[in-house]
Amino acid sequence: MGRKTILAKLEGYRMSEFRKRVLVATLSIPRGETRTYKQVAAMAGSPDAYRAVGTALKNNPLSPAIPCHRVIKSDGSIGNYSGNGGRAAKLRLLKSEGAV
Repeated sequence: MGRKTILAKLEGYRMSEFRKRVLVATLSIPRGETRTYKQVAAMAGSPDAYRAVGTALKNNPLSPAIPCHRVIKSDGSIGNYSGNGGRAAKLRLLKSEGAV
């Protein structure tokens, strides 16, 4: 699914502007790279809202097209994953992309 298609689908969901900004910021993380929750908060224009980023990603309606698995904790640990398979699936995805 291409970026334009993902963005169009995202518009079909009712959500806060902050949540949309978080999901769009997450969409920009390249394959094979990660960003911290704090970095995504800054990318979304709310640098102190890193805990809220986790909540926004927990409710990602377009996972894995919007790659919330690429968002990790500041200490380098992978954090949680609400997608099928939980943390083990997140780790598999990151390994398959060469991010860890």
